[in-house]
Amino acid sequence: MKDEKKNRTKWLHLRLTEQEYKILQKYFADSLCPKLSDFARKNLLQKPVVLKYRNQSLDDLIAELTKLRSELNPIGNNFNQAVKKLHSLSQIPDLKMWILGFETDKKILLNSIEHIRMTIRNLAEKWLQS
Repeated sequence: MKDEKKNRTKWLHLRLTEQEYKILQKYFADSLCPKLSDFARKNLLQKPVVLKYRNQSLDDLIAELTKLRSELNPIGNNFNQAVKKLHSLSQIPDLKMWILGFETDKKILLNSIEHIRMTIRNLAEKWLQS
């Protein structure tokens, strides 16, 4: 059986101050109502209004992981270039120079990995506390 369509034929005119209108718009923007009239109707009739909900800890986690990813990309590129250069070396003196340069890159890589590990551990601890 079909639900009967309820035609809304009555108008309610409402005057607001600029500040009241801004407050109404703010609350409307935080809701999931598609239209301002739906939002106002639900409030006037004391029906529940579903609000948007943001998980702040998840937002923080995503921001940190994005920073970590941007740090990892150049490190991976540098490592790939170093290995590629290793494969192209044919003489012993070139190999010795590569090894010295690679040790510096290796220290930077290991420090970055340790920083990432510590950041993930701190985020996990914060996540578990909330």
